[in-house]
Amino acid sequence: MNIRSNSMMALACLALATLSAPAAADGEPASRNAGHPASPRHAAPMTAAPQKPGGAGVKLEYRLDATPRVGQATPVVLQFDGVTDAEGATVRLSADKGLALQGSSTLALPAGKRTTATVVVVSEAEGLAYLNVFIRHGGASSAVSVPIQTGTAAPTLKSSGEMKSTPGGDSIITMPVK
Repeated sequence: MNIRSNSMMALACLALATLSAPAAADGEPASRNAGHPASPRHAAPMTAAPQKPGGAGVKLEYRLDATPRVGQATPVVLQFDGVTDAEGATVRLSADKGLALQGSSTLALPAGKRTTATVVVVSEAEGLAYLNVFIRHGGASSAVSVPIQTGTAAPTLKSSGEMKSTPGGDSIITMPVK
């Protein structure tokens, strides 16, 4: 063999070696991130909570860092931005029935800084429950409900009324006045 055929053989081997290594969409080899589901490259995108006119004006984004399962801890990442009041803002957290909040239920947000907090919730049953986030900032307040869907159980509407028919044949539910 001459030098030229050795060079061609080396290029062919290099090309085959490169093609045999699987790569992720970002071009990185898959093995580099294997076994690290919480790796920043694979973290779920943040969901922006809607802001209502007249609310606190603090932007909230959130994501779940695990699939909610009954009896297991689910980290919920909350990211706050837009605190302009010199005294900062305060956050109070509460969980719906069927969802337990672990750790502190209050946060202090400093002015002019993006704040990220990870809150841990534990689902006590399958179904839909909410982590409620109450933000107080500059005399205004906002409430955001972060949905936590555990399992595949669909939410059910609890009716305290009774089904009746109208003279026109329509069905209605009568509700007692409390």
